[in-house]
Amino acid sequence: MIALLKKLTLRTRIFLFLTGIVLITLIGGAVMIWYTYRMEAILSRTAEMNISSGQTIEPLLEALIKQKGYVAYYFLDENPKWLEKLALHRQEFLDRLKEAQAQAVAPQDREILQEIGRVFAKYVEEKEQVIQLYRAGERQKGLERYEQVWTSFSEVVGLCEAYKKGYDQRIQSEHERSRRQARKIRGIAAGVVSAVIVLSILLSIVLLTQVLDPIRRLASVAGRFGGPKSTADEIKALSRGVKGLIEDSDQAHSELERNRLRLFQAERMAVVGKLAAGVAHSIRNPMTSIKMRLFSLERSLPSAPAQREDFEVISEEIRHIDTIVQNFLEYSRPSKLKMQKVSPSDVVDLSLSLARHRLKSYGIDVELKRSGALPEVRADPDQLKEVFVNLLVNACEAMTHGGAILIEEEAASQVPLGPVAVIRIRDTGPGIPPAIQEKVFEPFFSTKEEGTGLGLSIAVRIVHQHGGQMRLDSKEGEGATFTITLPCREDKSPA
Repeated sequence: MIALLKKLTLRTRIFLFLTGIVLITLIGGAVMIWYTYRMEAILSRTAEMNISSGQTIEPLLEALIKQKGYVAYYFLDENPKWLEKLALHRQEFLDRLKEAQAQAVAPQDREILQEIGRVFAKYVEEKEQVIQLYRAGERQKGLERYEQVWTSFSEVVGLCEAYKKGYDQRIQSEHERSRRQARKIRGIAAGVVSAVIVLSILLSIVLLTQVLDPIRRLASVAGRFGGPKSTADEIKALSRGVKGLIEDSDQAHSELERNRLRLFQAERMAVVGKLAAGVAHSIRNPMTSIKMRLFSLERSLPSAPAQREDFEVISEEIRHIDTIVQNFLEYSRPSKLKMQKVSPSDVVDLSLSLARHRLKSYGIDVELKRSGALPEVRADPDQLKEVFVNLLVNACEAMTHGGAILIEEEAASQVPLGPVAVIRIRDTGPGIPPAIQEKVFEPFFSTKEEGTGLGLSIAVRIVHQHGGQMRLDSKEGEGATFTITLPCREDKSPA
């Protein structure tokens, strides 16, 4: 049997045990219900027999005894009223006897009642003879015959007692039968309970050894890898642990994919950066010579308007090329930070001063919200100035028809940076579409026709070098907000 169970699957074994428990419980319940109906029928018959006994035997004996008494009274004073009462109780006896015969169920009961009727008729006949002798004045003969009447009376009483005794015996028998049925029910119930207990124990052993223990171990392992630590409910713990592992796996896969793309992008950018650095370095020397020649030509240039305009266009384009070359050089060879204690508020003021003419030329209104100077941080003021100026210039170029820039400063505390200085630069431009928001910080990505795509990537790199963070929040058509967070604690600053 055990070998056969081992060949079955765990699910099949549990199903068989549960099916056995259910079937035994149903069979036991059905048998108990059936025996309950049997007990109810037996009790009903017992109750009916009690009622029958109370309504037949006792009234018969009472009517018989009264008849004897009225005859004795008549013999004493020969008053006819006793005979009238005798006739009434005789009829009452006969009526009670008929009721008993109609209610009798057992054959032996009907036989005894028929015998009672026969003996009672004999008793009545003999009693009438005695009464006639008394009426004729033959009292002595009447007394002699009365002894025979007494014998018949005693026989009727004996038959009634026998009927009652038989009835009591049957009642006792029914009671004994009820007790036997009750014992059977208790035995069946005990057997059902025992079987349920045994099967429950077996099922518990199977569940504990082959289901719960492995689940608990799995839940414990899942807990060590980030799942829930509590294993009070193994199923929930395992479910949550597996769910957590799946989520961690998905996150790890996504992160791995992102890292792979970043690595690929970084390798590509490294190649581009090296190429750009070489090209920029090769271009810079000729550009320096061109700028010196232009400076000399500017002093000797005729004052003709057309020639002056051509010269200014050439100079502007040369400056634009020089800026592009400078950006390439800064991206390929980041300058070393010159750290010192400085308040970001001072750097913001300097940046606004430098960008004042550009802001005015674009028709940009600037609002600065500051409750007080931001706490000092360890930073390179020139590098931070480049970040702020770059953001201001980008905002101007996004609002070609004018607009407003709001700069908010706030001292706060963030996890895990601790105390921080927060600068938010918000413009009222067209905003940045959600599809490209994650790309604006990537190198060489630009939405401007003449942009290099290096301004924001250099700015976010400078902020990261200071141990800070830069975040973009924008909705298309509602402007853009760049939030710069710089740590104030010295232990958070780079060395």
